[in-house]
Amino acid sequence: MNLKLIRPIFSSAIACLIMASVACNQQTSKNEDESKNLSGNLKKENFVDSINGKETQLYMIKKGAVTAYFTNYGARLVSLLVPDKNGAPTDVVVGFGSVKDYVNSSEPYFGATIGRYGNRIAKGKFSIDGNEYQLSVNNGPNTLHGGKEGYQAVVWDVEQPDSTSLVFTYVSKDGEQGFPGNLMNKVTYSITDDGSVKMEYEATTDKTTIVNLTNHAFFNLNGEGSGTILNHNVTIYADKYNPVDSTLIPSGQLVTVTNTPFDFTKPETIGARIETENEQLKNGKGYDHNFVLTGAKENGMFHAASVVGDKSGIQMDIFTEEPGLQFYSGNFMGGKNTFKNGSKDDFRTAFAMETQHFPDSPNQPSFPSTLLKPGEKYHTVSLYEFSVSK
Repeated sequence: MNLKLIRPIFSSAIACLIMASVACNQQTSKNEDESKNLSGNLKKENFVDSINGKETQLYMIKKGAVTAYFTNYGARLVSLLVPDKNGAPTDVVVGFGSVKDYVNSSEPYFGATIGRYGNRIAKGKFSIDGNEYQLSVNNGPNTLHGGKEGYQAVVWDVEQPDSTSLVFTYVSKDGEQGFPGNLMNKVTYSITDDGSVKMEYEATTDKTTIVNLTNHAFFNLNGEGSGTILNHNVTIYADKYNPVDSTLIPSGQLVTVTNTPFDFTKPETIGARIETENEQLKNGKGYDHNFVLTGAKENGMFHAASVVGDKSGIQMDIFTEEPGLQFYSGNFMGGKNTFKNGSKDDFRTAFAMETQHFPDSPNQPSFPSTLLKPGEKYHTVSLYEFSVSK
């Protein structure tokens, strides 16, 4: 055997193996980097836990360039990746990297499905057919977002019918947090063909009750951890809003936004007038008010708002069957919690726009009713559509 001939063949083979290994490692590293970027540093194992005897998990849905992550603890949106003006995936929903972080957070509502009643009910009291109900009080003298142990604090059952949708269900028992009736809740989150996040809420009851479901995603369209949201441009298609008292309970009036800091009928930055000397801004410590949607509906939905990230160029358009939109400018964020990318939840670094019926409707006869009776079905849809601003 000619050893001189074998050596170069052997050496060449070794070289090829080394090159292949390097290429493989580079590709693996690239895939890991891409995976890391696309998942917002999320690890599935950090969401595997047991809370009150029920298992929690992390779930993903995806369609085209849009990817969303959810956990069944609070049926909440953990991360939402959409392309920015350069096509780079950007996480526009702030959230945490583990279920324990959600449990321990000083702000319990990040990304959560809210119920039974989104927003505030004065003194936690209301009456139905002459019967007065007392809810758990958790926001000064009032009930906020369903009480101390609202839907954000429970583990929902979940099914994933396909790669683009998740179905969360939860039975809220008669008397839970003081609400009457066994309420069967079903919330379907999905990504549509045009890249919108669709939120579909359904409920039935065995006793007359009140229902006002929504989602409390906190958005920063420049990306989680990118800093202030005060330079986001906002348009809210509402010519009236609900003024509130110092405990953020509405007076019952529908007041024009004209010549006030609440006029977003034309694009304006969040920060342009937020420090204006104004009693309503003082009461809310910024924007924390319900806007009354009164424009023409298209396909049964109001075009509620458009928001554009000043750095990313990402535009979010909100469409809803609901009569109101609660705009919250992150006024109570205090840097006490750490997000999944390592940044803090600093003051006004995220905002919320919750589609809803009006706050305190059960005590405000002039507001659209939130009553649900046996034999009726609560059903409402909202869409959060993403594009690049032109």
